[in-house]
Amino acid sequence: MLDAVHRRLGGPVVLVWDDYTRHVDAAMRELIAARDWLSVFRFPSYTPDLSPAEGVWAHLKHSLGNLAPCSVDELAAQARTRLKRMQYQPGLLGRFIAQTGLAVLVRAHLGALGERVRTQQ
Repeated sequence: MLDAVHRRLGGPVVLVWDDYTRHVDAAMRELIAARDWLSVFRFPSYTPDLSPAEGVWAHLKHSLGNLAPCSVDELAAQARTRLKRMQYQPGLLGRFIAQTGLAVLVRAHLGALGERVRTQQ
């Protein structure tokens, strides 16, 4: 997927990750080392407040709060639908990043690339 993102953007990619085991294993280190266009920043351990994904999950849980699904399959379908809707709301996704305080860090590290990404959205 990283290669597809790189082709789509046509430039460097900055990836910000947590310390999930698969993100730091030998295979992933090799993948990262083989891609000079990829910069990886890792969150310190136990810092969910720095992860924009936490905002996504909180928003999703809130949106499902009054739902009374008849089955687990129905709940899963509703969750997928609401996550898909979030994909098309760049302002909402931007707020998840801003809540972490990382927005300033991203702007500082991306420079011109960040400006190009914003104009393509």
